[in-house]
Amino acid sequence: MKLSICIGAYPGRDAAYHLEKVKEHGLQGLEYYKWWDLDLNAVAREQERLGVGISAVCTKSFNLVDPALREAFVDGLKETIEACRRLGARSIITQTGNELAAVSRETQKETMTETLKRCAPLLEQAGVTLEIEPLNGLVNHPGHFLQRSDEAVEVIDRVGSPCVKLVFDVYHQQVTEGNVIRNATGYVDRISHYHIADNPGRKQPGTGELNYVNILRAIRETGFDGFIGLECGYTVDTDEALDTFKRTIWEQVRG
Repeated sequence: MKLSICIGAYPGRDAAYHLEKVKEHGLQGLEYYKWWDLDLNAVAREQERLGVGISAVCTKSFNLVDPALREAFVDGLKETIEACRRLGARSIITQTGNELAAVSRETQKETMTETLKRCAPLLEQAGVTLEIEPLNGLVNHPGHFLQRSDEAVEVIDRVGSPCVKLVFDVYHQQVTEGNVIRNATGYVDRISHYHIADNPGRKQPGTGELNYVNILRAIRETGFDGFIGLECGYTVDTDEALDTFKRTIWEQVRG
């Protein structure tokens, strides 16, 4: 498995600084959400210099349940795929947007499916994976349409493309549904990568109720070799938090 951090891990610092820290800590990737804010050529040069790079970005549009926004989503995805080509990134994260009032869940899932089927050939041609991310509605994202991992997998299976998968956010799924190890491993063939943070508080692993040694060991035992992304806040200096995480959790998981 590979370990990444997310932009904002070092508040106020730019992508180049974060990439330096990825290298310094022996990590493998950086998730940078708003790629359109970057000088892509400058970042590509930094990546070549350091030997580490951006592993995931986000879509420009975040709505999959409103058919009126389908063309905007697809157009934005085309731009994002081109950015991925220039950066060497292989994952694009998206969410679904909020549930539409007076529209059935089944209709909204059908809309998602049709939009994602439109996207699939573009992704397959580029060799890039679009990752759907369920978000919890209890604490952080009230009203968000897609919250459960099983429902995400249902839509992914309907689309039937190897380039449309799930990003399994352990924090969100703990809040929404629990059964973290069962779901995180049971759906591993539909999961492109994982986000991790502790609960409550969404801070670094080791600060809350989740046993990340057990969770990450279970994921590793499936043979998963993709990215584990630290998408969390930090209760102490980021460098200190990363050193502690690597020593107390990551090294135990990797043996």
